[in-house]
Amino acid sequence: MWNKDEAQGKADQLKGRAKEALGDINDDARERSEGEAEEASGRVQESFGKGRRKVGETIEDLGKDLKK
Repeated sequence: MWNKDEAQGKADQLKGRAKEALGDINDDARERSEGEAEEASGRVQESFGKGRRKVGETIEDLGKDLKK
């Protein structure tokens, strides 16, 4: 299950790709650069969310093991 960071990261990546494409179509280097930056930011946020989820799952598993 995705958390909010993963979902927002995916959304930012998608927006970034769209800006890059728009920059390519309009031959706008600034728009393309903004898109690349937004996509990279989205990848970082998604990775952070994945790490956060994995830590949460590990803690949850530990709690279950302790209850046994």
